[in-house]
Amino acid sequence: MFRILLLFICAISLVQTVAEGQTTWCNPVDVDYQYGEFIPHNRSNFKDHPPIIARGSADPVFINHHINGKHEGYYLFSTSARGYWRSDDLVSWTRIIPKGDWPVSYFKEQSSTCSVENWNGQELYFKDMIAPAAISHNDTLFLMASSRKGKVPVFYSVNPAAGEWAVYEESLTFPTSADGNIWDPGLFYDDEQSQWYIYWGSSNLYPLYGTKLISTKTSSHFDLDSRKKAMIYLYPELHGWERFGRDHRSNMHPYIEGPEVDKYNGKYYLTYAGPGTSENMYGNGVYTADSPLGPWEYAPNNPVAYKPGGFLNGAGHGNLFQDKHGNYWNTGTSWIGVNWVFERRISMLPACFDQDGLMYANSRFADFPQLKANEKWTDSNDLFAGWMLLSYKKDVKVSSQKDDALGGQHLTDENPRTYWVAKDNKAGEYAIIDLGDACQVNAIQLNYSDYLQHDTSLYAPYPVRGDLESHLKKVYNRYKVYTSLNGKKWSLIADKSAEMVNRSNPYIELPESIEARYIKFENIHTPTQNLALSDIRIFGKGRGQLPAQPQAVIAKRDTDDRNAFISWQVVDGAVGYNILWGIAPDKLYSCYQVWADEGCEREVRALNSKQEYYFAIEAFNEVGVSELSEIHKCK
Repeated sequence: MFRILLLFICAISLVQTVAEGQTTWCNPVDVDYQYGEFIPHNRSNFKDHPPIIARGSADPVFINHHINGKHEGYYLFSTSARGYWRSDDLVSWTRIIPKGDWPVSYFKEQSSTCSVENWNGQELYFKDMIAPAAISHNDTLFLMASSRKGKVPVFYSVNPAAGEWAVYEESLTFPTSADGNIWDPGLFYDDEQSQWYIYWGSSNLYPLYGTKLISTKTSSHFDLDSRKKAMIYLYPELHGWERFGRDHRSNMHPYIEGPEVDKYNGKYYLTYAGPGTSENMYGNGVYTADSPLGPWEYAPNNPVAYKPGGFLNGAGHGNLFQDKHGNYWNTGTSWIGVNWVFERRISMLPACFDQDGLMYANSRFADFPQLKANEKWTDSNDLFAGWMLLSYKKDVKVSSQKDDALGGQHLTDENPRTYWVAKDNKAGEYAIIDLGDACQVNAIQLNYSDYLQHDTSLYAPYPVRGDLESHLKKVYNRYKVYTSLNGKKWSLIADKSAEMVNRSNPYIELPESIEARYIKFENIHTPTQNLALSDIRIFGKGRGQLPAQPQAVIAKRDTDDRNAFISWQVVDGAVGYNILWGIAPDKLYSCYQVWADEGCEREVRALNSKQEYYFAIEAFNEVGVSELSEIHKCK
């Protein structure tokens, strides 16, 4: 592959997002999500208020970059990220501010009335990079953004750690059929064929497409082969999980998005996202083929990445990648949805291929602390650290609140769409969680919420189009966290009073476990107009016994065989349950986490028609996880 040596440009590396030496991590991925969205009132969930500034990111692409055949680092690219991140271990991430050329996503040809982004009644021309494609090939990292302009540049870097980027292909021209754009692109290079491929699509009208990319080795140039092919469609009448709406209850026509092709044991795997990025049902499916352009065969265990319950909902639209130890990961997008439907975070699930070549991602306890992968695992369940949630529905005392609807009770409800808002955003505001008894505390996750944030000064400039470096120095959260056994004598366990990073979901692993009953969050500085947090999540081990094995499990198939009704007996002392299911007793790859106070029955609407299924239940509490129930065939 042709490469051009770039002149040296100094790298700009900001403070790492987590402490060095950390042995665990927790979804959502703990990076400094920027205030990258300007939401007009007609698209906001608060339509009676002025435009809102919100942070977040989505549609991630994680790249294991190699130089001279050796692992150089992991890179994370995503929507509206204002740059990208680098990591050596997939736990501690450093922001990179790009220099030189850098992509944006175009929405249309530039008109005479609008040459920059404008949401105030004007036409939108471009935004920060959306739903990118990236790939590491021949010591070079390639990158392109989604575009509706009819053409798009492709960028490359031989030194991404230093933020050095240049244009590789000035104008990759799109086909004119269908909707005439390349949105949600995916890049694939087949080593066996020495051939580039590109895939794209994001629509509830059109399929996903794919074609060859023609590359010349003597110059930096790509051409798109005009003989594009339709890859796959959605079939919600057959695949329950491809139906839109919360728990797939909407009649709205679903979206198919985010294609990517990978190769495993000689087979090609086309992953795709559906049925839409809102609500709790966003997931990834997969088809397989013997050729990079199909024909494609639907995997019977779809969806392969699916997380409809628990604190974080959604696992769709990301990518599959292999880490330096040989482990696979499926990345995706988790839904927050407070300020508007596209308020999201990034998640990462361990992925596997079983002995039959079925791909799946493990979402069991996916938003609880996970062990850092230091070697190749044999069972992805072993990554679960075993630290249980201690804070669910526990009593909370706060220094102040704007009103009862925005009270401290939301800090322990495991719902990112409810939140505590202090009466005033000032230093000294606090929240105290009473765990009810002394527990072993190992980790804490704070989850900030952006409540009615109208200050446009927080809106992050685009890389290479504004002074992003200066902006980042002005936008940060500072706080302290304390523990106590009696609620009177406090010990400081986390001092972030000098923090210079805008972390919306900071995860704090304690160097060693601490016995505590009370956890106190104290605000020092929050850059927004309101001090708001959705949840303070506390992990460790409580006192008592493991929950009993769930009994009397019933799995009944609906007359509409895309649905099943699952019920079980109450397990005393349970905090929640995991509903596990799959296409064979040894393939229970899907998981739906429910809370014990929500009852002991659930309708699962994510099944494939004409496919056999098996179900089982496990209970969990603050001590650990029960023995799995008997496995039942769904009849």
